[in-house]
Amino acid sequence: MTKTLLSFGHGLSARTLTSHLLAQGWRVIGTTRSADKAEVIRQTGAEALIWPSEDCTVENCTAALNDATHLLISAGPSAEGDPVLNALSSDIANAQNLQWVGYLSTTGVYGDHQGGWVDETTPLHPATKRGQWRVDAETAWATIPGLPLHIFRLAGIYGPGRGPFAKLRNGTARRIIKKDQLFSRIHVDDIAQVLLASIARPNPGGIYNLCDDNPAPPQEIIAYAAELLGLPIPPAVAFEDAELTPMARSFYSESKRVRNDRIKDELGVRLKYTTYKDVLQAMLDAETGN
Repeated sequence: MTKTLLSFGHGLSARTLTSHLLAQGWRVIGTTRSADKAEVIRQTGAEALIWPSEDCTVENCTAALNDATHLLISAGPSAEGDPVLNALSSDIANAQNLQWVGYLSTTGVYGDHQGGWVDETTPLHPATKRGQWRVDAETAWATIPGLPLHIFRLAGIYGPGRGPFAKLRNGTARRIIKKDQLFSRIHVDDIAQVLLASIARPNPGGIYNLCDDNPAPPQEIIAYAAELLGLPIPPAVAFEDAELTPMARSFYSESKRVRNDRIKDELGVRLKYTTYKDVLQAMLDAETGN
């Protein structure tokens, strides 16, 4: 039977994984909400379903589920719950061929630890509504009997188009200072290699933190990126004085260092990018063709 990945919410992480799977002869089906994004998916060699839509009924997704050996969920939950489970929970529970299911969650489920360390055994106390929705979604997926579920808690994602260089070049970058504020991050290439390692070594019930080795204050990253570009380091702005959207402000409500030992010890992963300096240099090299 051909190994088939059905990917709900086929975004950057899923697309990066897909490039590896297609090279290994897999079939990949990705869902998206728009025709434009569906065309992008098809150009990578994967199949696309526009879902939810009038053209893609529950029956279409059920047929794809019946073919799937592997399932990846990137679609985010809301106050109404997980959109995939809301539509397809019984079909997922009855799918006969699933060997591996991956749910992409967030380290936001841990909440604020005032710069302290967390790992996969840390109690979940999210500080935001979005974090609570993720906890609820993790719980809902875990209640499906016999599902070979693996939960991946992602830190902030680096990848193409996701870096500070553009804002520095156009003069909109800011170094917002909040005492003891730390973020963990992960490059999308390292997300893909963790998922590949888990697929190769399934461990239903496994939970993994995906982050690099170097939690750092956000202003430090902006400053280093400016140095790489040879641009002036943006002036510091106190968090209390910064004009931020509610979404941006919510990111500063949590500060923690996230441990990633489990992906190394259990899955044998060796991160390609262990610090933000590795990532920023690699991203700049990719831009300049070095």
